[in-house]
Amino acid sequence: MVIGPSGSGKSTSLRNFEEGEVGIFNVASKPLPFRKQLPRVDRPSYDLVRKTLAANKMRAYVIDDSTYLMQFDAFRYASTRGYEKFVAMAQDFEQLLEAAMATDADTVVYFLHHPQFGDDGKAKPQTVGKMLDNQLNVEGLFPIVIEARVEDGEHVFVTANDGANIAKAPMGMLPDRMGNDLKAVDSAIREYWGLEPLAG
Repeated sequence: MVIGPSGSGKSTSLRNFEEGEVGIFNVASKPLPFRKQLPRVDRPSYDLVRKTLAANKMRAYVIDDSTYLMQFDAFRYASTRGYEKFVAMAQDFEQLLEAAMATDADTVVYFLHHPQFGDDGKAKPQTVGKMLDNQLNVEGLFPIVIEARVEDGEHVFVTANDGANIAKAPMGMLPDRMGNDLKAVDSAIREYWGLEPLAG
Protein backbone atom coordinates (compact mmCIF):
# COMPACT_ATOMS: atom_id res chain seq x y z
CA MET A 1 0.00 0.00 0.00
CA VAL A 2 1.12 3.53 -0.82
CA ILE A 3 -0.80 5.91 1.43
CA GLY A 4 -0.90 9.67 1.07
CA PRO A 5 -3.24 12.60 0.48
CA SER A 6 -4.03 14.06 -2.92
CA GLY A 7 -0.94 15.72 -4.38
CA SER A 8 1.54 13.64 -2.41
CA GLY A 9 2.94 11.94 -5.52
CA LYS A 10 1.19 8.56 -5.52
CA SER A 11 0.14 8.57 -9.19
CA THR A 12 3.33 10.34 -10.28
CA SER A 13 5.31 7.43 -8.82
CA LEU A 14 4.15 5.29 -11.78
CA ARG A 15 6.14 7.38 -14.29
CA ASN A 16 9.09 4.96 -14.69
CA PHE A 17 7.07 1.87 -15.53
CA GLU A 18 7.06 0.89 -19.20
CA GLU A 19 4.19 -0.40 -21.30
CA GLY A 20 3.65 -4.09 -20.65
CA GLU A 21 5.11 -3.98 -17.14
CA VAL A 22 2.09 -2.95 -15.12
CA GLY A 23 -1.70 -3.04 -15.26
CA ILE A 24 -3.27 0.18 -14.00
CA PHE A 25 -6.82 0.42 -12.71
CA ASN A 26 -7.52 4.16 -12.94
CA VAL A 27 -10.52 4.29 -10.64
CA ALA A 28 -11.27 8.02 -10.93
CA SER A 29 -10.44 8.22 -14.68
CA LYS A 30 -7.94 11.01 -14.12
CA PRO A 31 -5.19 11.63 -16.70
CA LEU A 32 -1.85 10.34 -15.47
CA PRO A 33 0.27 13.26 -14.17
CA PHE A 34 3.20 12.75 -16.57
CA ARG A 35 3.74 12.70 -20.34
CA LYS A 36 4.31 8.97 -20.79
CA GLN A 37 1.18 7.11 -21.80
CA LEU A 38 0.63 3.83 -19.99
CA PRO A 39 -2.29 1.50 -20.74
CA ARG A 40 -4.97 1.69 -18.09
CA VAL A 41 -8.59 0.79 -17.41
CA ASP A 42 -10.70 3.81 -16.43
CA ARG A 43 -13.54 3.58 -13.86
CA PRO A 44 -13.21 -0.18 -13.28
CA SER A 45 -15.77 -1.90 -11.10
CA TYR A 46 -14.85 -4.11 -8.16
CA ASP A 47 -15.91 -7.08 -10.27
CA LEU A 48 -13.60 -6.16 -13.17
CA VAL A 49 -10.63 -5.64 -10.87
CA ARG A 50 -11.22 -8.94 -9.10
CA LYS A 51 -11.63 -10.86 -12.38
CA THR A 52 -8.48 -9.28 -13.83
CA LEU A 53 -6.48 -10.16 -10.74
CA ALA A 54 -7.85 -13.71 -10.88
CA ALA A 55 -6.69 -14.03 -14.52
CA ASN A 56 -3.25 -12.78 -13.33
CA LYS A 57 -1.73 -12.16 -16.76
CA MET A 58 0.73 -9.53 -15.52
CA ARG A 59 3.36 -9.40 -12.78
CA ALA A 60 2.33 -6.01 -11.35
CA TYR A 61 -0.99 -4.23 -10.89
CA VAL A 62 -1.78 -0.79 -9.50
CA ILE A 63 -5.17 0.26 -8.12
CA ASP A 64 -5.12 4.06 -8.32
CA ASP A 65 -6.87 5.10 -6.12
CA SER A 66 -8.41 2.22 -4.18
CA THR A 67 -10.09 4.70 -1.82
CA TYR A 68 -12.43 5.78 -4.63
CA LEU A 69 -13.73 2.24 -5.09
CA MET A 70 -15.19 2.52 -1.59
CA GLN A 71 -16.36 6.10 -2.03
CA PHE A 72 -18.12 5.42 -5.33
CA ASP A 73 -19.67 2.35 -3.67
CA ALA A 74 -20.98 4.59 -0.87
CA PHE A 75 -22.77 6.83 -3.39
CA ARG A 76 -24.16 3.80 -5.21
CA TYR A 77 -25.69 2.58 -1.94
CA ALA A 78 -26.71 6.06 -0.74
CA SER A 79 -30.44 5.45 -1.10
CA THR A 80 -30.26 2.04 0.57
CA ARG A 81 -31.43 2.14 4.18
CA GLY A 82 -30.07 0.19 7.08
CA TYR A 83 -26.79 -1.34 8.16
CA GLU A 84 -26.77 -3.88 5.33
CA LYS A 85 -25.29 -1.36 2.90
CA PHE A 86 -22.25 -0.87 5.13
CA VAL A 87 -21.80 -4.63 5.30
CA ALA A 88 -21.98 -4.84 1.50
CA MET A 89 -19.42 -2.04 1.06
CA ALA A 90 -17.04 -3.63 3.55
CA GLN A 91 -17.41 -7.01 1.86
CA ASP A 92 -16.65 -5.50 -1.56
CA PHE A 93 -13.33 -4.11 -0.34
CA GLU A 94 -12.44 -7.18 1.72
CA GLN A 95 -13.05 -9.40 -1.33
CA LEU A 96 -10.76 -7.13 -3.34
CA LEU A 97 -8.03 -7.64 -0.72
CA GLU A 98 -8.62 -11.39 -0.93
CA ALA A 99 -8.28 -11.27 -4.73
CA ALA A 100 -4.97 -9.41 -4.44
CA MET A 101 -3.65 -11.95 -1.93
CA ALA A 102 -4.68 -14.82 -4.24
CA THR A 103 -2.48 -13.70 -7.15
CA ASP A 104 0.68 -15.63 -8.03
CA ALA A 105 3.68 -15.41 -5.70
CA ASP A 106 5.58 -13.30 -8.26
CA THR A 107 2.74 -10.80 -8.76
CA VAL A 108 2.70 -7.56 -6.76
CA VAL A 109 -0.54 -5.60 -6.34
CA TYR A 110 -0.14 -1.96 -5.30
CA PHE A 111 -3.00 -0.15 -3.60
CA LEU A 112 -2.62 3.64 -3.85
CA HIS A 113 -4.82 4.95 -1.06
CA HIS A 114 -5.84 8.07 0.84
CA PRO A 115 -5.35 8.37 4.61
CA GLN A 116 -7.71 9.36 7.34
CA PHE A 117 -6.47 10.64 10.67
CA GLY A 118 -7.47 9.54 14.13
CA ASP A 119 -7.78 11.70 17.22
CA ASP A 120 -4.10 11.00 17.91
CA GLY A 121 -3.16 12.47 14.51
CA LYS A 122 -1.96 9.12 13.22
CA ALA A 123 -2.85 8.19 9.65
CA LYS A 124 -4.58 4.99 8.61
CA PRO A 125 -6.21 3.86 5.37
CA GLN A 126 -9.44 5.74 4.69
CA THR A 127 -12.53 3.52 4.74
CA VAL A 128 -16.29 3.86 4.53
CA GLY A 129 -18.30 2.86 7.58
CA LYS A 130 -16.87 1.21 10.68
CA MET A 131 -16.86 -2.48 9.78
CA LEU A 132 -13.44 -2.48 8.10
CA ASP A 133 -11.98 -0.36 10.90
CA ASN A 134 -13.39 -2.48 13.72
CA GLN A 135 -13.12 -5.97 12.28
CA LEU A 136 -10.19 -5.83 9.85
CA ASN A 137 -6.84 -4.12 10.29
CA VAL A 138 -6.46 -3.12 6.62
CA GLU A 139 -2.84 -1.95 6.75
CA GLY A 140 -1.91 -5.09 8.68
CA LEU A 141 -2.65 -7.20 5.59
CA PHE A 142 0.09 -5.44 3.63
CA PRO A 143 3.73 -6.51 4.11
CA ILE A 144 4.83 -3.09 2.85
CA VAL A 145 3.15 0.24 3.63
CA ILE A 146 4.75 3.34 2.12
CA GLU A 147 3.80 6.85 3.14
CA ALA A 148 3.84 9.39 0.28
CA ARG A 149 4.85 12.87 1.44
CA VAL A 150 6.04 16.23 0.19
CA GLU A 151 9.14 17.38 2.08
CA ASP A 152 10.93 20.63 1.22
CA GLY A 153 9.12 20.70 -2.13
CA GLU A 154 10.18 17.13 -3.02
CA HIS A 155 7.89 14.13 -3.33
CA VAL A 156 9.27 11.31 -1.20
CA PHE A 157 8.37 7.84 -0.04
CA VAL A 158 8.79 7.07 3.67
CA THR A 159 9.18 3.36 4.37
CA ALA A 160 10.25 3.35 8.03
CA ASN A 161 7.91 3.53 11.00
CA ASP A 162 8.77 6.40 13.32
CA GLY A 163 6.06 5.63 15.87
CA ALA A 164 3.73 8.25 14.44
CA ASN A 165 3.05 6.68 11.04
CA ILE A 166 2.12 3.24 9.70
CA ALA A 167 4.98 2.89 7.21
CA LYS A 168 6.78 -0.44 7.22
CA ALA A 169 8.97 -2.59 5.01
CA PRO A 170 11.03 -5.75 5.53
CA MET A 171 14.45 -5.08 7.06
CA GLY A 172 16.97 -3.99 4.45
CA MET A 173 14.55 -4.01 1.50
CA LEU A 174 14.13 -0.25 1.03
CA PRO A 175 15.83 2.90 2.29
CA ASP A 176 13.98 4.73 5.05
CA ARG A 177 13.36 7.61 2.63
CA MET A 178 13.53 7.58 -1.15
CA GLY A 179 12.19 9.34 -4.19
CA ASN A 180 8.59 8.59 -5.13
CA ASP A 181 9.45 5.94 -7.70
CA LEU A 182 7.19 2.89 -7.56
CA LYS A 183 9.19 1.13 -10.29
CA ALA A 184 12.29 1.36 -8.05
CA VAL A 185 10.20 -0.05 -5.18
CA ASP A 186 9.03 -2.89 -7.41
CA SER A 187 12.59 -3.72 -8.46
CA ALA A 188 13.71 -3.78 -4.83
CA ILE A 189 10.82 -6.05 -3.85
CA ARG A 190 11.63 -8.51 -6.62
CA GLU A 191 15.33 -8.58 -5.82
CA TYR A 192 14.68 -9.02 -2.08
CA TRP A 193 12.15 -11.83 -2.41
CA GLY A 194 13.56 -13.45 -5.55
CA LEU A 195 10.46 -12.82 -7.65
CA GLU A 196 10.18 -13.03 -11.43
CA PRO A 197 11.23 -9.72 -13.03
CA LEU A 198 8.75 -7.56 -14.87
CA ALA A 199 8.30 -8.28 -18.58
CA GLY A 200 8.73 -4.92 -20.32
